[in-house]
Amino acid sequence: MSKTIVISAVNLVEAGPLAILKECLACLSALAQSGDYRVIALVYRRSLADFPHIEYIETQWPKKRWVNRLWYEYVSMRSISKAIGPVYLWFSLHDTSPSVIAERRAVYCHNAFPFYRWKAHDLFFAPKIALLALFSTYIYKPNIRRNNYLVVQQHWLRKAFHRLFAVPTAHIIVAPPEMATQQVAVSQKEEAPGSFTFVFAGSPNSHKNFEVICRAAALLEQQDTVPFKVHLTVKGDENTYAQWLHRRWGHLQSLHFMGFVSRTQLEDYYAGSDCLIFPSKAESWGLPITEFSAYGKPMLLADLPYAHDTAAGSKCVSFFDPDDPKALATQMGALMRGDRSFLKAVAKEPLAQPFALNWTDLFHTLLK
Repeated sequence: MSKTIVISAVNLVEAGPLAILKECLACLSALAQSGDYRVIALVYRRSLADFPHIEYIETQWPKKRWVNRLWYEYVSMRSISKAIGPVYLWFSLHDTSPSVIAERRAVYCHNAFPFYRWKAHDLFFAPKIALLALFSTYIYKPNIRRNNYLVVQQHWLRKAFHRLFAVPTAHIIVAPPEMATQQVAVSQKEEAPGSFTFVFAGSPNSHKNFEVICRAAALLEQQDTVPFKVHLTVKGDENTYAQWLHRRWGHLQSLHFMGFVSRTQLEDYYAGSDCLIFPSKAESWGLPITEFSAYGKPMLLADLPYAHDTAAGSKCVSFFDPDDPKALATQMGALMRGDRSFLKAVAKEPLAQPFALNWTDLFHTLLK
């Protein structure tokens, strides 16, 4: 008799979280082909991640408002689990641990906001993020210790969830996102000697901390420095935060408010830039760090646990206090003068068990 696996992911509709859903269901589609497993996916819309050999339950109601989502997770899903019948593994892909009846339970924790040190300006620019930082702990907490396993992307998150919820580290699987990385051949720039370019790729949200770059650029422009340019993936009209950035620092000659760019365009900016700046204050991974590290060029990163984990294995890295624009300006100025003495390699530490390097390994652990 086949064993039933249920994936609950009604809140995953875009970007990285949706990619996680697709990778998960692609793996389970192959696993279910043999007939040993019955796979049911609770999703917002089937068309977002449609794979063969998987049964779908679609619902948009939980995503309309938070109270709907909480009711669905802690009331409706219990009835759904009963209706499905014996469930061998219930795997929630979006942080919450629903009230269900299942032999095994697991939750994918990719929200780092419980550990975000938010500030008063977040309440003005991004009240939803501030509230998420305030209440994420309470969202995670119900039923979290009833899971057989928690799944996180980085070692620091394993330690953080262990401290916050007293979940044994042996029950927290570190599963880094699967990424095909390779070294990129970098040609010498043909620009005028002394010119220097930085890039930061991020969404126009307050926790991304664009302002520390803007303040650092303003400090550098006051000095007698070599020409430099900072490419920012914010245009200045996307939301209140973006408007504030552009109104306050849009006059700076060194800042290029280029807005959203395609994947191909972003790779062109990576290839043409001398250094990545990544000042974000809350990440479960920090994809641009991984992407840019393939170029072997300098990276100035927020001195936060996620950045240390993501940059592991990179050769030319320096960390800075994400609340200190003077510190960032000092490092930027040094690079512009040709001083790379402060850049260091970041050691890659072996992962402690349990860990999974791909979805096949992950399900091997969850199902055994």
